[in-house]
Amino acid sequence: MPPPRDPARPVRLLPAGLALTALVAMTTPLSAQDGAAPGMGTAEEPVEVPDPASPEYRGEQDEGLPQDIPPFPGGESTTPEFNAAGERQIGFESDVLEYDSDGETVTASGNVVLRSGDRSVRADRVSWSRPSGEIIASGRVRFVDENGNQLFSERIVLTDEFEAGAMEDLLLALRQGGRLAAESATRDADGTVALNRAAYSGCAVTTPDGCPKEPSWRITADRVIYEPEENRVRFQSAYFELFGLRLLPLPALSLRTDGGAAAGFLVPDFRVSQNNGAELSGSYYWRLAPNRDLTAGAYLFTDAPPMVSAQYRELNQAGAFQVTGYLTQSRRSSNLVGGGEAEFDSEPRGYIFANGRYQFDPNWSVTSSVRVASDRTFLRRYDLSRDDRLRSVVEVERIDSDSYLSIAGWATQTLRLGDDQGQVPVALPAIDFRQRLADPLLGGRVELQANSLALLRSDGQDTQRAFAKAQWDLKRITGGGQVVTLTGLVRGDVYHSSGNALTPTPIYRGDTGWEGRGIALGAVDVSWPLVGELFGGQQVLTPRVQIVATPPIRNLAIPNEDARAIDLEDSNLFALNRFPGYDRFEDGARITYGVDWQLNRPGLRLESTLGQSYRLDSERSIIPNGTGLSEQLSDFVGRTQVRYRDFLKLTHRFRLDKDNFAVRRNEIDATIGSSRTYAEIGYLRLDRDITLVEDLQDREEARAAVRVAFANYWSIFGSGIFNLTDADEDPSFTSDGFEPIRTRLGIAYQDDCLELGLTWRRDYVTLGDARRGNTFQLFFSLRNLGVR
Repeated sequence: MPPPRDPARPVRLLPAGLALTALVAMTTPLSAQDGAAPGMGTAEEPVEVPDPASPEYRGEQDEGLPQDIPPFPGGESTTPEFNAAGERQIGFESDVLEYDSDGETVTASGNVVLRSGDRSVRADRVSWSRPSGEIIASGRVRFVDENGNQLFSERIVLTDEFEAGAMEDLLLALRQGGRLAAESATRDADGTVALNRAAYSGCAVTTPDGCPKEPSWRITADRVIYEPEENRVRFQSAYFELFGLRLLPLPALSLRTDGGAAAGFLVPDFRVSQNNGAELSGSYYWRLAPNRDLTAGAYLFTDAPPMVSAQYRELNQAGAFQVTGYLTQSRRSSNLVGGGEAEFDSEPRGYIFANGRYQFDPNWSVTSSVRVASDRTFLRRYDLSRDDRLRSVVEVERIDSDSYLSIAGWATQTLRLGDDQGQVPVALPAIDFRQRLADPLLGGRVELQANSLALLRSDGQDTQRAFAKAQWDLKRITGGGQVVTLTGLVRGDVYHSSGNALTPTPIYRGDTGWEGRGIALGAVDVSWPLVGELFGGQQVLTPRVQIVATPPIRNLAIPNEDARAIDLEDSNLFALNRFPGYDRFEDGARITYGVDWQLNRPGLRLESTLGQSYRLDSERSIIPNGTGLSEQLSDFVGRTQVRYRDFLKLTHRFRLDKDNFAVRRNEIDATIGSSRTYAEIGYLRLDRDITLVEDLQDREEARAAVRVAFANYWSIFGSGIFNLTDADEDPSFTSDGFEPIRTRLGIAYQDDCLELGLTWRRDYVTLGDARRGNTFQLFFSLRNLGVR
C-alpha cells in the first residue's frame, strides 16, 4: 500500500482519454449505505489516492500517462489536448472528491480546476455525470477559452468535450477589454452561445482604487449571439446608452472578441464651420483580408456640395503601403492674391496621399510618399491639413554597417498664396553614397562621400551638381582627460546652371554654365570635461576650443540652392561648416570657444551652453549681415535647459549682440504640470535686421496651450497662436504687433473607455475660399468597441 497522503496536498488525477473517465475506472464503487468509497474518505475528509510517481500507480495505469499537471494557473499543463484516439483530455485537480455509485456521478469541491489545452475552468464545485457526460460547475466559476476570453458565472453546464452549455448570471470579459453580462445563456451544438437580456461595455466597473463605478457607456440588447468559431458577438434589438441614458438604437452591430477589426460603420463626426456650414461625416470599414482593409467616407455639408473619401491599406511580406483620397466639386477662388474682386469657379477638387515602405532584404529598401492637392486652399477649407507645402518623394536605399546609398526623387507643391510654382524645383535624381573604410588611416577613421543632384524648374533656374569628398577623423583622450579630435577634409565640386537671372536674390544665382570648386579643411577640437560635486549633486564643466582653417573658396560663383537660411545657433556653433547645406562652405580661419555645464541631482537636471567664434581673416565674409557670423567676432550664442522630474521642462535658446548684448534671437519652450493638468508656452523673436534675403527676415510669435483637469475625468483646454511681428520688423506686415492666427477652446471627458468633447476654434486669416471664422466640432470616441 502506498504511504498516507498529506492532507494539505491537492488531489491530482491524471487523464487517460478523459481524466474523469480514468477516475471512475480506478476507484472502488461507493457503497449505498454511507456514500463513500473504501480508502477515499468523505466530503469532509481528504481523498487518499496512490502517489502518481509510485510503482503501484504506474503498474495499474497506462505507462504512457504524464506524471503531473501543474495547478492552475502556474505553468502549462503537460496533458495533451487530445489523445491518440482524438478524444479530448481534461486535466483535473481539487481538494475533496466524492463518488455516487447510484447516479454514477463524481463531485469535486474546493479549489477545483479543469484544464484542456488553452481552456480552463475554476470553480468551487464540479460534478460529472458519467452516463450523460455532462459537467456542471458552480460557485464562483471562471471559464477561460482558447482566445483568452474569461467567462464568470455562478453555474455553467459543460459537455465532455469541454464546451460551455447553459449558463446563468454570467459575465464575459473579452480579451480585447470589453465585458458582456447577461441573465442567462445557452449553447448550441455548433458552439454558438445565445445570451438573453445582455449588456456590453468596454468600461471598467471599478476605479483604479478598487471602488465600484457605473460604466460610462454600454450597449443593451434583448439577445446577443456569441460565435466562438468566428470570434464575433452580434447584437439584436440593441440600444446605445451614455451615462445611463438610452440614446441611439443600433439595428445592426457586431464586434470581434479577439480584438481584430470587423466590418461596419464607424462613429460619425459633427462640426459647424464658417467655410462649409454644418458638417456630418461618417465612414464604413471593410476588412478585405487579414492584411488588407478599406475605409470609405462621406461628408455632408449645408453650405457646400458633399465630399467622399477612401483609404486603402495593405501589409504584405515585403512591406506596407496606404492610399488616402478626397474628392468633391465645389467653388474656389480664382483670384487668390492681388487686387480686384475674387471670382469663384465650381470645379472638381481633391487631395491624394499615399506612402509605403518595402524592405526587399536586410540592406535594400524602397520608401515613397506622395501628396498632391488640386489647389492651394482645398486642405485648409476642409480642415484636412494646414501645411503650406506638400512634398512627394521616392527613395531607394541600401544600408549596411559601413556604407550607405540613397537614390531619390523629390517634388514639392507650394500651397502658399503668391508663391510661383514655376520657381519650386523638382529634384531628380538626388544621389548620395557614403563609404566608411574598415582600416584606420594614421589611427583615424576615413569616410568617403559622393553626391549628385539635379534641380529642374519650369519657370526658373536649373542647377546640376556633383561632388566627391573624403573626411578623416581621429579622436583621442589624453592622460589629463582632454578629448582631442583631429579632422581633415578635401572635396571637389562640379556645377552647371542655366536661367540664373530668373532667381530673384542675386547672391543665390551663381555664374551661368560650368563651374568648379575645390575645398580643403583642417580642424582641431579640444574639450576638457571636469567633474565634481555641487549642491548635493554632480556637475560637469566642459570648456571647449575648436580651430578650423580653410583656404579661400569660390563660393559666389556657385549657385546656392540648399544653404540659404543660415543663422548662428547653439546647434551649429562648433560645426565644420555653419551653412546648412552643401552649396556654400565657410572659408578662412577661425577659433570657436565655449563652455558646457551640467548639474544632475535626484529629479533635477540643468544644462547650459555658451559660446562665440573669432575669424582670423578681417576681410568681409559671404555671410549676410544680421546672422551673427558676418563680422570678425561673432555674436554670443547659447542654450539653457531645466528639467524637474516630470513637472517642468524648459528650454531657452538665445543669441546676444557682441557689441551691446541686444537679444537677436530669443526662443523659449516650456511645459509645466502633470499629464492631465499642464501649460505649454512657446515664444520666438528673431531681431536680425535682414531685409535683402527673403529666408532671413525678422519674426516674432507666441503660442500657448493649457489643459486643466477636474472632477476625475473632465478637463477644459485652450490654445492660441499669435503673430507679434509689426511693420518695423517686416514691412510686408501691416498689423500693430498683435495678430491672432488661430485660437481654440474646448471641454472634454476622458476615462478608460470613452472620450468626448466640444471644441471651438477661430481662424483669423482668410486664404482664398478658406475664410476666417469660427468652427465648432463635437468629437466622440469609444474604446474597446473597435470604432472611432
